[in-house]
Amino acid sequence: MTEPDAPADPDAAPLLLLVDGSSYLYRAYHALPDLRAPDGFPTGALHGFVAMLQKLREQFPAEHAACVFDAKGKTFRDDWYPAYKAQRAPMPEPLVQQIGPIHEAVALLGWPVLEVPGVEADDVIGTLARVGEAQGHRVLVSTGDKDLAQLVTPRIGLVNTMSGERLDAAAVEAKFGVPPQRIVDYLTLVGDAVDNVPGVDKVGPKTAARWIVEHGSLDGVMAAAPAMKGVAGENLRRALDWLPTARRLVTVVTDCPLAPHVAGWPALDALVLRPVDEPALLDFYGRYGFRTFRRELEARRAAPAAPSGESPAAGSGPAPAAGVAGAEVADGATAPAPAELACETVLDLARLDAWVERLRGAALTALDTETDSLDPMRARLVGLSFSVAPGEAAYVPVGHAYAGVPDQLPRELVLERLRPWLEDAAAPKLGQNVKYDTHVLQNEGIAVRGYVHDTLLQSYVLEAHKPHGLESLADRHLGRRGLSYEDVCGKGAHQIPFAQVELERAARYSGEDSEMTLGVHAVLWPKLQAEPGLLQVYRDLEMPCSAVLQRIERHGVLIDPAVLARQSQALGERMMALEQQAYEIAGQPFNMGSPKQIGEILFGKLGLPVRKKTATGAPSTDEDVLTELAADYPLPATLLEHRSLAKLKGTYTDKLPLMVNPSTGRVHTNYAQAVAVTGRLASNDPNLQNIPIRTTEGRRVREAFVAPPGHLIVSADYSQIELRIMAHISEDPGLLRAFAEGLDVHRATAGEVFGVAPEAVSAEQRRYAKTINFGLIYGMGAFGLAQSLGIERAAAQTYIDRYFERFAGVKRYMDETRAAARAQGWVETLFGRRIVLPDINGGNGPRRSAAERQAINAPMQGTAADLIKRAMIALQRCLDEEGRATRIVMQVHDELVCEVPQAELDWAREALPRIMASVATLRVPLLAEVGAGPNWDEAH
Repeated sequence: MTEPDAPADPDAAPLLLLVDGSSYLYRAYHALPDLRAPDGFPTGALHGFVAMLQKLREQFPAEHAACVFDAKGKTFRDDWYPAYKAQRAPMPEPLVQQIGPIHEAVALLGWPVLEVPGVEADDVIGTLARVGEAQGHRVLVSTGDKDLAQLVTPRIGLVNTMSGERLDAAAVEAKFGVPPQRIVDYLTLVGDAVDNVPGVDKVGPKTAARWIVEHGSLDGVMAAAPAMKGVAGENLRRALDWLPTARRLVTVVTDCPLAPHVAGWPALDALVLRPVDEPALLDFYGRYGFRTFRRELEARRAAPAAPSGESPAAGSGPAPAAGVAGAEVADGATAPAPAELACETVLDLARLDAWVERLRGAALTALDTETDSLDPMRARLVGLSFSVAPGEAAYVPVGHAYAGVPDQLPRELVLERLRPWLEDAAAPKLGQNVKYDTHVLQNEGIAVRGYVHDTLLQSYVLEAHKPHGLESLADRHLGRRGLSYEDVCGKGAHQIPFAQVELERAARYSGEDSEMTLGVHAVLWPKLQAEPGLLQVYRDLEMPCSAVLQRIERHGVLIDPAVLARQSQALGERMMALEQQAYEIAGQPFNMGSPKQIGEILFGKLGLPVRKKTATGAPSTDEDVLTELAADYPLPATLLEHRSLAKLKGTYTDKLPLMVNPSTGRVHTNYAQAVAVTGRLASNDPNLQNIPIRTTEGRRVREAFVAPPGHLIVSADYSQIELRIMAHISEDPGLLRAFAEGLDVHRATAGEVFGVAPEAVSAEQRRYAKTINFGLIYGMGAFGLAQSLGIERAAAQTYIDRYFERFAGVKRYMDETRAAARAQGWVETLFGRRIVLPDINGGNGPRRSAAERQAINAPMQGTAADLIKRAMIALQRCLDEEGRATRIVMQVHDELVCEVPQAELDWAREALPRIMASVATLRVPLLAEVGAGPNWDEAH
């Protein structure tokens, strides 16, 4: 068959997507647990197959496709070699039962299904691939079968959806050591045990590849056989008569007669990928108990299509076009790189006014600030840059200071000229981490409005598991690299402030940031528009949440340094007493901060058992080791208490007073929005979410977070939120009933697990049940539960087994979620946030196990994170609409902390829990508990 003429742009050619159905049947069956429909029908392979096809169609939009299966009965290879596949065990009966439903599901998902009697699926795929290639298609074969690597050409590639592996010609050679055109030779030498095709005895992949490279081909290897030395040479000579047959058996046939199985063959009109039959698919999912798939499909059918031009942030002005300056950018494409960035340095009023007019007429403007500090509350403006079109930018310097610096426009004049545009909510703006830039401009007296997009948050929603810095985004999505901060300012001790950077270089750096932000948006925004669930997370959750967080950070929280000073002194005195106690136990003084000296005392002088060692071979004295030893020995317990107090003193009681902003008298944390893949916020500088509360000393730190005169601190905290989410997702009748009736869920669980009436549950049984409830949320197994409860592993497994017997819905949820995660590589929250699990099908054992635990917990932790963000947005909206003086001052996981005027206390006590409970409707009631007091400790 002749090679097709290459189009000017091969990537623009239509895609033919071919699925090796027979390969995935077995892989899905063995990879997934024994899932069952409500009537007991096996569904593991079916579940995996559906997830795989959905993932393929999402990742690789194609015009033509086929899912190819082996037909029953013999094929022409059985005539060539009667022992072909003779050793294969019969297909497991549970898999046999799923074949029909799998074919039905494939058809409902819009895929043409092919089975050609007498022809193997590999040969059908090979024939389709070559014909598609000849007719100008790009061809992608989804398979886990190494034999099909022989099909790879510049136009034909392979993808393994279970491992994520993509194979083009270079990747084939890197993996097998030979190029695609020599894969048949390679397979002939190594043989195929699965198909019962012998190769050369004792010749493995490395030897086969080396021989082919040395001799050019299988024919070359056979010709060199007489001179081959050693056992391998002898085995090769014995196999010479067999090798031609082996080569014939492993060669994929690419000219099979596919008519009438493909209507109109060799035209591919019969292989058009059809729309999903959604009504029939909903019924199918219902029959087989696929609740997660059903919910997702129902949500997609219910979600209205975003009309063209709709604003992604309500009330923030008109939305920009999908592309840049009116140019459409297709999903998955990269924005075109400009040949050269033209960045104008604006030094006179006429040019500034000209740019202001251009900004007013732009569909979307990327804006970036350059400052003298990374602290958003203290940073002062050094310059601003703008970009409204690819390859163009402007930089307006206002604070550069170095010998010979050209005259710059005064900062106040520049800001007054820009103020009407900056504060215009109808003027669409784009940024990278707009929360920081909003603070900077507010420091200069500008209340910037109209931010409709943030590339940091676009990346976070689309690919939370990847870096979101602009340098990484531009490299990943634009294939570009600009100047780095170190390039213009230097590193370490030689780093200069940005104000001392020469104007031309500063303009280039800042202009690149704005222009590349515009380019990254042109790639990411269409991707979001193509994913309704993710678009909703970005538009309705992350963008509004960013604005609320900026206001929380800006207001800050009041602390009482005198309270912290007293606590710090008390901690210091207690630490000194612990040091003396440790010296007495050890029989000598030693450095409490030296792992080496601690190890010598514990394991040398006192002879305590060594639990584990460091990378250097020394006995470890880390917290886990000390905690284990503390159960039996006094010195490790003393060391642990000393460490915890030292950390509390250094991190909070000593440090917090130093972090008070002198201008506001408050502490202003930063809430990192794009860090945790589950959607949870992270607090830093200082970290207000990690103050220890399990010790008396840790809880007392909250006493220093106080309300100003005439105000109270009010705290509203979701009650058992992740357990409630577990009940909702799993639909377990027992958990649903416990929450619906307002029972003590841990006591109710203990009653079920231990087979006693709830009123007869002992304190220890309730503690066990509480550990089981929360442990299962985090994917804890018998080993972890045994450690947490201090019991034997067998006993822990018995408790887990009893739990799953009584709460079968939880077990079903966990099995289905793990299966879905393995099949598609990610899990979702109830609100559509996607959490990618890169190690779920790869990595080493511990990493894969951790990914499986995360698959269980992430939907619950992520849904809880989404709920608290919804609550923040709803509460702030209520405060604004009603003109309240109440302010949100902190968000700590499932808790909102507010500063409330005395006159609004009654309103806050009623409104906060009501608003928090109303942000979503679950199968169980949402409950928020509220408290008030002069400080955070008394309010909590």
